[in-house]
Amino acid sequence: MVARVATVAFQGIEVRAVDVQVQMAAGLPTFALVGLPDKAVAESRERVRAALTAMGLALPPRRITVNLSPADLQKEGSHFDLPIALGLLLAMGVMPPDALDGFVALGELALDGALAPVAGVLPAAVHANATGRGIVCPAASGGEAAWAGDMAILAPSSLMALVNHVKGTQLLSPPVPRLAADEADAPDLAAVKGQETAKRALEIAAAGGHNLLMVGPPGSGKSMLAQRLPGLLPPLTPAEALEVSMIHSVAGLLADGRISRRRPFRDPHHSASLAALLGGGPRARPGEVSLSHRGVLFLDELPEFQRPALESLRQPLESGRAVVARAQAHVAYPARFQLVAAMNPCRCGHLDDPAIACARAPGCARDYQSRLSGPLVDRIDLHVDVPAVTAADLALPPPAETSADVAARVGAARERQRARFERLGAAHLACNAEADGEVLEAIAAPDADGKRLLTEAAERLRLSARGWHRVLRVARTLADLDGSAGVRRLHVAEALSYRRTGFAA
Repeated sequence: MVARVATVAFQGIEVRAVDVQVQMAAGLPTFALVGLPDKAVAESRERVRAALTAMGLALPPRRITVNLSPADLQKEGSHFDLPIALGLLLAMGVMPPDALDGFVALGELALDGALAPVAGVLPAAVHANATGRGIVCPAASGGEAAWAGDMAILAPSSLMALVNHVKGTQLLSPPVPRLAADEADAPDLAAVKGQETAKRALEIAAAGGHNLLMVGPPGSGKSMLAQRLPGLLPPLTPAEALEVSMIHSVAGLLADGRISRRRPFRDPHHSASLAALLGGGPRARPGEVSLSHRGVLFLDELPEFQRPALESLRQPLESGRAVVARAQAHVAYPARFQLVAAMNPCRCGHLDDPAIACARAPGCARDYQSRLSGPLVDRIDLHVDVPAVTAADLALPPPAETSADVAARVGAARERQRARFERLGAAHLACNAEADGEVLEAIAAPDADGKRLLTEAAERLRLSARGWHRVLRVARTLADLDGSAGVRRLHVAEALSYRRTGFAA
């Protein structure tokens, strides 16, 4: 007789069904685990053996073979502990043969039989619900699984609790979905004094989902502005929250299984490698571009990042996907993020102040800014200078306008975009920054004066086709902020003012 327990393996956020098959046969006492397991899965033999011992059970002196099918699919992670242990209990007759029919199981076992949380419970639960099954997972992950929909969920705290539930001597209460608490001390735009131009650019970026590059000396407030962008963005829709949470679940970042409606904000250090940004490693984990999906990726000190790491951003910025190709894995993660970058104008940072600029200015600025390639800069919609804040600005009282005031205007502009996309049959688009092709031509065609200005500016500034389209997207967002049905000349003119054609002076 072969006992079977259903579980899953992960390829990115895609879920692959795995059948755990346990056979106990006559022969020398052995415990063989086959089916292309990695080291973490192979070590599950000892964790399972110890957990059964803690329950007062011992493996019979027989030849035990555990097969993880399909055998040509790499099995990674500690979540195979629970299905292997359950398969052994079924084969030993401790549990009825049909006790786990219709369930998918995953979880890590402690040596005392307790169940520890594992990554990937949410996508596994979504997969189980889509196939008409329930799920068995650790109690700490039960709230995460509850977001998958109306399905049977068993979330025991230990292996013994699960056995008792199956035998009817203990009742497991169903878990409830939980939301993460909103940050009460989120940074507010009212704390930023001066920088009106940069604040305007930040509002435009939030309203249209545009990428933003801020250039200015140290201490001018670039990081402060970037940290306040999430507070201006509308909350995630339920579908977006589920999509984002599935990525964070695979990465093991869902604390206590709680899902948040707040958009992600990721700010990796400039020493981050290509694999850290794009994703990769031995297990092809999601990188920062995917962890910031539907949110903000803030890259401070942009030229200090490794050149290959920066160039790897070009494809995700266009396609909204991060493809990790390795010899043993080919994984695609969603990566529809909003890039916000900050940089100094030169290495010393004081290019515009001759009194404190280094002796190599302006040559040092050309060398420093040349670390950024033209194709990467061309993919950034808004370029804004952030000058040093004067003492007079710092002495002023805090601005009266708060993040909530700006967020209200951003929300109204996003609602206009949503309604427009629905009318055009493009409801899959979330903001103007995602519009392209015929949709962009339909929503952002400027009036005669605006078209004339854009044509003249494109020739004078030598705008690429990509630059042309990005100016149109920004102009459409400016019109939405104004509540204008059409794109006018003044919207095109302001959009062009945020288009940088060169760096060093």
